[in-house]
Amino acid sequence: MKLFIHISNFSNKYFAFITILVAVAAFYMPGGFNWLNNYMTILLGIVMFGMGLTMTPNDFKLVLTKPVPVIIGVILQFTIMPLLAFGIAKLLNLPPALAAGIILVGSVPGGTASNVMVYLAKGNVALSVTMTSVSTMLAPIMTPVLLYLLAGQWIPVNPFAMFISIIQVIIVPIVLGLIFQRFFPVAVDKSIEILPLISVIAISGVVAAVVSGNTENIASSGALIFVTVLLHNWSGLLLGFLVATVLRLNEETRRAISIEVGIQNAGLGTTLASAHFAAQPLAALPGAIAVVMHVISGSILASIWSKIPVNNNKKGNKREIA
Repeated sequence: MKLFIHISNFSNKYFAFITILVAVAAFYMPGGFNWLNNYMTILLGIVMFGMGLTMTPNDFKLVLTKPVPVIIGVILQFTIMPLLAFGIAKLLNLPPALAAGIILVGSVPGGTASNVMVYLAKGNVALSVTMTSVSTMLAPIMTPVLLYLLAGQWIPVNPFAMFISIIQVIIVPIVLGLIFQRFFPVAVDKSIEILPLISVIAISGVVAAVVSGNTENIASSGALIFVTVLLHNWSGLLLGFLVATVLRLNEETRRAISIEVGIQNAGLGTTLASAHFAAQPLAALPGAIAVVMHVISGSILASIWSKIPVNNNKKGNKREIA
């Protein structure tokens, strides 16, 4: 068991590098990974099941005790990122499928990896966990509606079908994880430390599936995809921090909101794009690239902030957020 825990910690620490290696392997040896396309929904469901195993009532405690930062953070999550994606799609005159894909990445909830990044960045971890949990629970409504409103001009969107997909891919596995945690707490406690390994394997599988099925598209428009994803990601991190600063939230909260806004559940975006825009395979590529790039940029930012002391008593940081 100790070996698995060691491997799990290693995979969590080097998640970005592992997914890059898997993506490169899938690009140059697509035949070895094409079979994963049939299991993308299952793979993401495994990640969400793991999230359910780790969720507790405390994850939603701030909604009741200190709702203001949570409300601000979730609103920013579902406004900054989708609107940024829409603006970038217009600015770069993206092809329809790519435009829909980046808007989908901007419309999904926050990624679970963000919680670790906020911790490393000396941010407000409680707020980060709550924002991830709340935005995930709101995803069945917010993601289809935002995609329909912002991406409908480029590609047909069926919001009801997407609502059902998100329920199946996110809510059902999370609920099952909560139930399993409730009735088998000992088994959950013993296995909790290897969950990062399972999540890394599952997300890497989603990336490999998309890359292996789109080698030609990546080769022909790879630069544009990378520019799109990086511009979207970095702008989200920056704007999340700036808006939190303008609202005079404290430093820990600014860092948490910045990372929560900028780091998306891109694996969900990839899976939804593959399921609903099968005729437009390019739509899944922004999500696949974002899985890797979000982890890299978030980890770099967290590393920088980890070296900068937090001072919540500076003038202008008057709102004390726990």
